[in-house]
Amino acid sequence: MKKLLLSAMMLAAITACKDEVIIDENNQDINYSKLPQEFPFSTLATLNNVAVINGGFGSGAAAHPTRKGEFYVITDRGPNTDYLNGKKFLAPSFTPSIMHFKINAGGNIEVIRYIKLKNPSGQPITGLPNPAGMGSTGETAYDANGNILGTDAYGLDSESIVAAADGTFWVSDEYGPHIVHYNADGVEMERISPIGVNTGTRKLPAVLAKRRPNRGMEGLCITPDGKTLVGTIQSTMYVPNKNSATNKTLTRIVTFDIASGQTRQFLYQQDGGASDSVCDITALSNTEFLVIERDGNFGSQGGIKKVYRINISGASNVNGSDLSAADGMMINGKALEQCTWSEISAAGIQAVSKTLAVDLVAKLGYEHDKFEGMVYLGNNKLAVFNDDDFGIVDDGNGNPKAKILPKTGKVDKGTMYIVDIP
Repeated sequence: MKKLLLSAMMLAAITACKDEVIIDENNQDINYSKLPQEFPFSTLATLNNVAVINGGFGSGAAAHPTRKGEFYVITDRGPNTDYLNGKKFLAPSFTPSIMHFKINAGGNIEVIRYIKLKNPSGQPITGLPNPAGMGSTGETAYDANGNILGTDAYGLDSESIVAAADGTFWVSDEYGPHIVHYNADGVEMERISPIGVNTGTRKLPAVLAKRRPNRGMEGLCITPDGKTLVGTIQSTMYVPNKNSATNKTLTRIVTFDIASGQTRQFLYQQDGGASDSVCDITALSNTEFLVIERDGNFGSQGGIKKVYRINISGASNVNGSDLSAADGMMINGKALEQCTWSEISAAGIQAVSKTLAVDLVAKLGYEHDKFEGMVYLGNNKLAVFNDDDFGIVDDGNGNPKAKILPKTGKVDKGTMYIVDIP
């Protein structure tokens, strides 16, 4: 009887792997066999005869904390193009939003709810820059015609999302950088940053304020025990300033203890350089994580889209003794970003360990440029998402043109994939 039962279990496991149907602990089948699949998007606006899609979902992703097969994805600040010393905001009233969706019984993506982010008074925010002293990156906001727009004290360049067990959300941001706590309806409850805009006494280390514009806290996840947020800074920070930050492969990971507010920082060594990005992060355990590294090229044109397995347990905490120090921990009078890896090692500082988990271009033929969201599903399965930039890119003059995938000739749209990892 035991042999028959074991054979039946093995047959079920083989069948599940073949069809990519994952069985969760509640014995509910989740049919991922129809992925990859695009999100269902409408048109947000039409400018210069170019459709701006109501997309952007995929800057970050999280699984529902208790219901398997349900996910949350988040937009960034909204459709924009480069212009003069800032950005053209093509839909200035756009509100950064969360999309709650599920993989239904038929294996298709089904939207459950859209959640707009709101200020503490319950009013929808925008993605416009923060004013000076409240998280400003120095960028000026313009409308599609080049007219200067205002700022938004509660504005967010949202990049990643955590869905907590209590139904609330934690969102990371590239402006402040901020970590913002929202209730289940998207109303701000707490804003935590390295500068004086915190709603309480809890702060991030002051050195994080020296993130590069548009390269702030790109990734965010929560440890499986629900106690700690873990965020990634996208690229080398300008510490002590832009010209002096010479180590272009050094960036930082910051942890935030939710109960105490205590933080730690760890160094991460990128494979690439200043133009590459460390994007989303997802937890495997309380000390092991998967991290995205990517460049800005399309996968079908030689782009780098990789996932690394990292471990922070043996890494050095580089918070330093004074969290209010603008340049953070120093080595022989130099900021960490001024030091070579040899100097850092000689000082007894250990970066997080890392090994390659999967190369999406080699594994999937992944063609998108902005691989920015992922969720570990268990059973060596990883859900990955792209930021489609609302289907537009800059034409070189600050105006939008359709963002076309070179391999297929189609407009880039947010898509969910499933990939096996070792």
